[in-house]
Amino acid sequence: QVQLMESGGGLVQPGGSLKLSCAALGRPFLPYAMGWFRQVPGTQRELVATITTGGATSYSDAVKDRFTISRNNAKSTIILQMDSLKTEDTAIYYCAIYSSEGWGARDGFWGQGIQVTVSS
Repeated sequence: QVQLMESGGGLVQPGGSLKLSCAALGRPFLPYAMGWFRQVPGTQRELVATITTGGATSYSDAVKDRFTISRNNAKSTIILQMDSLKTEDTAIYYCAIYSSEGWGARDGFWGQGIQVTVSS
């Protein structure tokens, strides 16, 4: 069974950068699209960025041109490079896997979440 483990969150000043990593433990290769979501308490979880097994990417309008998603299929890892961070990027960030049933529909297909705080 796969387990997603996020790392790299923390506190950063506006305009700064952070890099989030998500490792899929227990599976040598994941033949699925993967992505990052974020959620502010009391609001809906929103999709931030996605990447297919072939490397095709998509971004929400809120992060386009500032965030970059990438993946290493051999290591079953995805990365979210976040640059030019804004206070409104503050949220809990989740890694997820997309299957035929949808995002995070199977056991272990959501990470536990990691806090990103952008503040001066």
